[in-house]
Amino acid sequence: MTHASNTDRMSGTDGGRLNTEGLPDWLDPVLRVVRTVEPLQLSRFLPPTDGGGRQSAVLILFGEGERGPELLLMERAGSLRSHAGQPAFPGGALDPEDGDPRAEGPLRAALREAEEETGLDPGGVQLFGVLPKLYIPVSSFVVTPVLGWWRQKSPVGVVDPNETARVFTVPVADLTDPANRATTVHPSGHRGPAFLVESALVWGFTAGVIDRLLHFAGWERPWDRDKQVPLDWRA
Repeated sequence: MTHASNTDRMSGTDGGRLNTEGLPDWLDPVLRVVRTVEPLQLSRFLPPTDGGGRQSAVLILFGEGERGPELLLMERAGSLRSHAGQPAFPGGALDPEDGDPRAEGPLRAALREAEEETGLDPGGVQLFGVLPKLYIPVSSFVVTPVLGWWRQKSPVGVVDPNETARVFTVPVADLTDPANRATTVHPSGHRGPAFLVESALVWGFTAGVIDRLLHFAGWERPWDRDKQVPLDWRA
């Protein structure tokens, strides 16, 4: 069965269009999050009020695999200057050709970056929503999370090893499994949610967004928040 609805409120052209028609029913809770969530419900780190920060976008791509719903992630190359070795959503900074960052720009950037980093075919992706813009203080990125449905799957993998170490999918069932959940503790004292999945520790911005999506979609299961994973100063 599929979910039918009107085209969403934000639209553009050439990959800059949101459409909620024909989505699988299991994405209904995610659609509800898109329509109702407030910025501070996602993060206490919000874009500077003075308009500063570098505009960027990430693609939160839901697909369906052998074990049901799954998310596409990548692991950043260990040689990068920022966020080296971290699992993350595909994404990056907006380029001028992406267009207006207040309109279709983040949608085009999310698809473009995903194609450049993972080899994803944008033609098989249906963008269906955006979350409020968030902020990553350590890199001054203002990030628009763009949500997509992997309607027609295409092969994915490392395109440039200087940028990406690996590309992988994670079943949502593993992300909601309490055995795979933990709290990271940075030497600075900062704590945040984490997921131990696919031989990777997903933490930081990416884990925070996944955590809030699971929570507000009603998919979260009770987990031991006292289970800790320490990080070092290089994180």
